[in-house]
Amino acid sequence: IPAGLVTGFYEPQVEASPVRTDRFSVPLLSRPADLVDIDDGNRPPGLDPYLAFARQTPNGPVEYPDRGEIERGALDGKGLEIAWLADKVDAFFIHVQGAARLAMTDGRLVRVTYAAKSGQRFTGPGKILSEIGEIPLAEVTMQSIRAWFKAHPDRVDEILRQNRSYIFFREADVEDATLGPIAAAKVPLTPGRSIAVDRLLHTFGTPFYIDAPTLTAFDAKPFRRLMIAQDTGSAITGPARGDLFAGSGDAAGEIAGVIR
Repeated sequence: IPAGLVTGFYEPQVEASPVRTDRFSVPLLSRPADLVDIDDGNRPPGLDPYLAFARQTPNGPVEYPDRGEIERGALDGKGLEIAWLADKVDAFFIHVQGAARLAMTDGRLVRVTYAAKSGQRFTGPGKILSEIGEIPLAEVTMQSIRAWFKAHPDRVDEILRQNRSYIFFREADVEDATLGPIAAAKVPLTPGRSIAVDRLLHTFGTPFYIDAPTLTAFDAKPFRRLMIAQDTGSAITGPARGDLFAGSGDAAGEIAGVIR
């Protein structure tokens, strides 16, 4: 495959509570019962052809509430809360990564992984902040985005809700702390060896040799390594587009955040 674009992803670990408190007030939600998969076989006329999920109603499938509507209470009272976080930006980046380890206040370590999504297109905050002149495109990293949100807490909702896509999760066990979550290929991700690819173009299990001499975040050496396709993502499109799994926790996040 010719020269392309690689980015990085990781599994965050954050503190969480099994119940809502004054400090922990941002929920991670499980898949709602009325969220259904949509394909060409059950797509009603007029529904956006991009949507792979919709809300089932007595009159047929309709577009599901988006991020802004859900955060304003569209799903309140349905008992979907898996856990509660202290920080809305942390929750958003868990949505972006599609998985997390939650250090619960009751002492448990719980993993959440992707279950479904509301269906709308993903719009990254880095793209938004670049387009409005807040962060130069060449300087967009997870770290620079987080720093901007920390400096502008009153604008967090304004920016994040422009990404209409909302992710729902399911609980999973942490069976091996050295491995990542079970991903789309139904196997645990291996730090530094698993890669997410465009599922429409590539088969899971395919080996890819990544030659990225300017990428030194993993071990301070130019990155030249055989990777295995084991995951996918809505932002991973094209034959030469990959997302490298950096591992779990803050150190992995520092690596993933600067890969581009």
